[in-house]
Amino acid sequence: LRHLTFSSDDAFSRVLQGLIRETSLFLSPLEFLRRRGSFITMVLVNTQDPMPEAAASARTALPDYVITPNAVFGDEGVQWRYGRAPDYTKTRNVWREGKKMNHKAGSLEEIVENLVKNWEVEASFKTKFDDWRTVDHANYTFSVNGGPPQTGEHMLKVGTYNAVITPNEYYSPDYSDFASSHKTFKRMMPTFAWEVLEVYSGPPCVAFRWRHWGVMKNDYVGFNDKGDKVTAKAHGGPIDIEGVTIARVDDQLRLQAVDTWFDSLQMFRQIAPDGVVKKEAKTDNRGPEARFDEAVAHDVKLSPEDISKLHSEAANGKGSGGCPVMMNKE
Repeated sequence: LRHLTFSSDDAFSRVLQGLIRETSLFLSPLEFLRRRGSFITMVLVNTQDPMPEAAASARTALPDYVITPNAVFGDEGVQWRYGRAPDYTKTRNVWREGKKMNHKAGSLEEIVENLVKNWEVEASFKTKFDDWRTVDHANYTFSVNGGPPQTGEHMLKVGTYNAVITPNEYYSPDYSDFASSHKTFKRMMPTFAWEVLEVYSGPPCVAFRWRHWGVMKNDYVGFNDKGDKVTAKAHGGPIDIEGVTIARVDDQLRLQAVDTWFDSLQMFRQIAPDGVVKKEAKTDNRGPEARFDEAVAHDVKLSPEDISKLHSEAANGKGSGGCPVMMNKE
């Protein structure tokens, strides 16, 4: 066990980058970082040193949302979107079976992965921003591809998919709302697992590369930047995308400024790998969810009411949950 002291964030970053690959990082949240030119004291436990007791002690000092990806499911006294915490069992199984990385327990990579997974659950299913434990409420913002920083309230209003996808020939947030966006992507791909591939820098400014993947089990039905209905037949193959995120965290490892970069067209190119889609011009002014239910009902030969009922049942725990930085079906 070694105590290392750094006199600036720059020195901290340089040294940490060299240690990330070989060490596990354990910090007391209150000592995790002191800003504005003061000293930063860290406790580093080398993974090659036989000191399990010290490692366990340091680990218990961390917030639960960086120790386990399922920390917030047990939160009580909060407003869950469908009256109860979601069930991520299927998605966690897909993650376990399909992940590329096996991060060491307590490593910086695992800490970052757990933080983002808990944040995604809160952003998708806790309807009150004040109930999100993974963010610094006074300073939290989220931006995509260098766009304007958005608040947590904005993400709650438009939905996590709409917050990260820019209008394109396959899909547009302008013609979708929270409910219809979730139906579009969760119907097409029931599970969308997420993992951290690599961490480039440690706190307070954490840079990391991530991967998001699933299988296209049902047809894609959405509305594009012209409001046209777009349909792509399910191919039963994988959809696999990657991106990079830079997140600033506070002394409790809560997210402050989150900036994500990825090409959302990666996903749509894989949805329609040969560019074959069916487009139908918009013919009415009904709301996004009603248009989606009718579109899907026609394809699967059910009434719009039946479609709405099926999605409602899935949302209330009879399906699976989940997504981070695509963000709703982690």
